[in-house]
Amino acid sequence: MIAPPPPQKRLGQNFLIDPNIVRKIVATAALASNDTVMEIGPGRGILTRALCEAAGSVLALEIDTQLVAYLRQTLSHPRLNLRHGDALEFPYHTLPDRTVVVANLPYYISTPLLFTLLEAHVRINRMVLMLQAEVAERIVAAPNTDAYGILSVLTQYRAAATIAFSVSKNCFRPRPDVDSSVLTLTPRTHPSIPASHEAAFIKVVRAAFAHRRKTCANSLRDEGFSPPHLAEAFTQTAINPTRRAETLSIDEFAALAKALEASNSG
Repeated sequence: MIAPPPPQKRLGQNFLIDPNIVRKIVATAALASNDTVMEIGPGRGILTRALCEAAGSVLALEIDTQLVAYLRQTLSHPRLNLRHGDALEFPYHTLPDRTVVVANLPYYISTPLLFTLLEAHVRINRMVLMLQAEVAERIVAAPNTDAYGILSVLTQYRAAATIAFSVSKNCFRPRPDVDSSVLTLTPRTHPSIPASHEAAFIKVVRAAFAHRRKTCANSLRDEGFSPPHLAEAFTQTAINPTRRAETLSIDEFAALAKALEASNSG
């Protein structure tokens, strides 16, 4: 038997070892026999095997050259396309339409990789992602909760997000310090923010949350927004400027961004 390479701490490798969790992930993905699956970070292949049995084809992308070599020797399946590559640099526009993404995201790149996947929403039908439990809670958080913030807003306006189930730290080797959650994300066909206003929306959201203890108006002002334009935008949207960012809904952020954009261009 070929010994697997040791986990690399610099890549945040914690390998799933529980077959029950594998079955739950595959069930959550609700795969059809003609689906194309992209698995990011197949690791030692425990989930990859199950995906190959459930889907029409599986593209498994692994950044670790040693694991790629190991998988090529130990996992052979006619539906598997194993590639070496960085998920942050992958050309997602080359994926077939309605691809299902399944991934156990390394904690250290989970947020940038999540946004990379959301930007590729045209090709992706749905995602089933394993994340640090705290990050998953922040993604699905509602306004007026401590977990609600930039990650909540910038994820939810692009996708419907739901926590499917929790995963104990004991289901991995090496054992991580925290528990995980499996999250399902379905990209929105028509996001509430048109592409032409997206940059302004993101700028407003980031600025509003830059100083959480301050009012939304003061935080935006401190991040460079003009006080007269802010006053006009808050009046136009009927949003109280003394509210804090964590109380604003996505629609309210959208309205505020649109009003500020119009004010600045006027």
